[in-house]
Amino acid sequence: MSYQEIPSDGAPIKAWTHGVDLADNAIEQLKNTARLPFIHGHVAVMPDVHWGLGATIGSVIPTVGAIVPAAVGVDLGCGMCAVQTTLTANDLPDDLRGIRSAIEAAVPHGRTVGRRGKGRQRDKGSWGDPPPRVTRLWDEHLMDGFRRICERTPKVKSSNHIVHLGTLGTGNHFIEVCLDTADNVWFLLHSGSRGVGNRIASIYIEKAKQDLEDALGNLPDTNLAYLTEGTRHFDEYVEAVEWAQDFARLNRKVMMESVIEAIGHTGLVPRFRANVVAVNCHHNYVARERHFGADCLVTRKGAVRAGAGELGIIPGSMGAKSFIVRGKGNADSFESCSHGAGRVMSRGEAKRRYTVADHEEATKGVECRKDAGVIDETPMAYKDIDAVMRAQADLVEVVHTLRQVVCVKG
Repeated sequence: MSYQEIPSDGAPIKAWTHGVDLADNAIEQLKNTARLPFIHGHVAVMPDVHWGLGATIGSVIPTVGAIVPAAVGVDLGCGMCAVQTTLTANDLPDDLRGIRSAIEAAVPHGRTVGRRGKGRQRDKGSWGDPPPRVTRLWDEHLMDGFRRICERTPKVKSSNHIVHLGTLGTGNHFIEVCLDTADNVWFLLHSGSRGVGNRIASIYIEKAKQDLEDALGNLPDTNLAYLTEGTRHFDEYVEAVEWAQDFARLNRKVMMESVIEAIGHTGLVPRFRANVVAVNCHHNYVARERHFGADCLVTRKGAVRAGAGELGIIPGSMGAKSFIVRGKGNADSFESCSHGAGRVMSRGEAKRRYTVADHEEATKGVECRKDAGVIDETPMAYKDIDAVMRAQADLVEVVHTLRQVVCVKG
C-alpha cells in the first residue's frame, strides 16, 4: 500500500505522503474536511499537500449533494499548458535575455499596486485594448455565459474579465522555456481564470456562509461552508465555476499562442513548429465524475486528474525539474496526482529566511528574475520535487523530465 491513512473521526483520509513533509496545520485541515457529512468514500491527499483556505492545497475531495466553494479555491481553473517544439537546445542563443524579453513583451504579467480613483492607470497585468484574437475568442466562447452570470450576480460585472484573457498574473504563475532529457525545447505555462474567477469564487464563498446561517457555527472551520444541491446558489455556483474553468483553459491557450508567436519573431532562433498542445489541464477545479459506484462532484484543490493514459503536468519550482506525466488511473486517489512540488513554508517565511543571493544561487543557469520581489517563489520555499514524485509512483509515470532555462514571473 503506497498511501498512509491519517487517523480521522470522519471519513477516511488516504495520503500519498511517504517521504515528504506533512505539516501539522495541514493534518488538522484534512481532519476538518473529512468530518463533512457529504464526503463520498474518503479524502485523498497528494504529496504536495500544504495548508490552504479552509481545505488543504493538494487534496481531492469527492462530495455528493453539496460543494464547498473555498475548497475549490479562488483561482478557479488554475492549471498548466505545455507544448513541445521542433527546436533543440542548440537552436537557442547563448544569451537568453532576448527570449525572456520577447515573452514579457507579448504577455501582460504582474500587477500594478495602489491604483486608485477616477482615471487610474491601467494594471500592467491586463490588456489596455484586448487584441482582436482575444476579442474574437471572448465573443465566441465566453461572452454569453458571462452575461448570464452577471444577470444573477451583478458584482461579477466589475471584475477584470476580457482584459485578463491571455494574461499571466502574479505569484506562482509563470511562463517557461524548458529542455527535456533529449534537449528538445518545450514551452510551459501556469495560470488560471484571473480576476473574474477570483471574483466569482469570493462571492460564492460568502454566499455559502450566509446560506448556512446559524448552522455555520457547527462546522470545524467556517471556510468549509457549503452549498447544498438543489438550491439556487448551488446551481448558480456550479454554472459559474464551469464557465470560469473554460475561461482558464482558453486563457492558457491564448498565452501559449502568444509565446510561440513572440519567440518565432525574435530572429534569435530558427523557424520552428510547435506541436499540438501536449497538455492543457486544470489543477484547481471541480468536475462531475463517477467513482466507487456513485456520481459525485470531485474537487481537486491543487491536484491533477490522472486517469489511465491521461497526460498531465507536474511542475517544480523556479530552478527545479518539471514533469509531463501519464496517469495510471489509481482508483483510491480518485484518478488524481499532485499539481506540483507544494510549498514547505509560507511566502512571508521565505522572505524572512532567504536573501537575493540565496535565490541567485538556487536559480543559477535559469534566465529569470533574481530580485527581492520573487524570493517568496524561490526553490527552497517548496518541497523536493523528486521526493514528491517518488511518493506518487503508483499514480503516474513520467513521460518527459524538463528543466527550465527561461522563467517569466509577474
